[in-house]
Amino acid sequence: MTSHNSEQIDYFTHRQLPRMTADRSTTPYTRRQLLAVMEAAAIRPGDRVLDVGCGLGKYTIGLAAEGVDVHGLDLTPALVEQLHRVAPEIPAVVGDLVDPAPELHGAFDVVTGFFVLHHIADLAGAMKGVRTVLRPGGRMAFCEPNPLFPGYYAQITLTPGMTWQGDGGILKMRHGLLSKAAAGAGLEDFRTTRFGAFPPALANRARGRQVESWVERVPGWGWVAAFQLFTARAR
Repeated sequence: MTSHNSEQIDYFTHRQLPRMTADRSTTPYTRRQLLAVMEAAAIRPGDRVLDVGCGLGKYTIGLAAEGVDVHGLDLTPALVEQLHRVAPEIPAVVGDLVDPAPELHGAFDVVTGFFVLHHIADLAGAMKGVRTVLRPGGRMAFCEPNPLFPGYYAQITLTPGMTWQGDGGILKMRHGLLSKAAAGAGLEDFRTTRFGAFPPALANRARGRQVESWVERVPGWGWVAAFQLFTARAR
C-alpha cells in the first residue's frame, strides 16, 4: 500500500466526519448531487453500480433508495465497517480503485463517485480501475469540487479536521488532466459539466435554493460553479 493511501486511511479514520454520515442522504443539498450523477450516467433502476469511496454511505444509501443495485468500495476499513452496521443490505468491500479485486472486473454497468477522485494520487491508475470494473459500454460519473470555486480554500483552511494534505487534491480536478487519464484508460466521450453555488447551510433552505438558481444563471458562473461532473463511457 502506498504512503498516500496510508495517509488517506489515517485522515478518514481519525477525524470527525459529520458531513459524510448516512443521515445526510436525503437533504436537498445531497439529493441534488445524487440526482445529477444519476442523470449524467443515465442510471436506471436495476443497474449494477459500484460507488467508489462509499465512506459512511451518504450517497450509496441514496442510490439504493432509487432502486439501484449498488455496491460500495472504500479504501478505509473503519468507514466500510460503519456502513455495514447502518445498511447491512448494501454489499460494501474494502479496496483500492487503482487495483480492484478480480471479482470486480467487468462486473458493473456504472461507476459513481462523490468527492473521492481528489483524494486519489494516481488519477491515471484510477481511470484504468474504472475501465477494469466496467462492462463494455458502461458509464462513469464522478461529482468533484471545482478548483476555481474559492469557497473550498476557505473551507479547508478554517474547518477543524480538514487539511491541505487530505484535501489538496482539489487542485488536480481539471478537465485536461482527467480527460487525458480517461482516454489512456480506454474511456471515451469524456465530459465536464458544472453546477451549484451554496454550502449545505444555505442549499438546504428553500430560499437558499431559489437564490442559488439565480446565481447559476449569471453569465460566466459555469466556470466557477462549486461542483463538477466528470462523465465518460467504456469502449
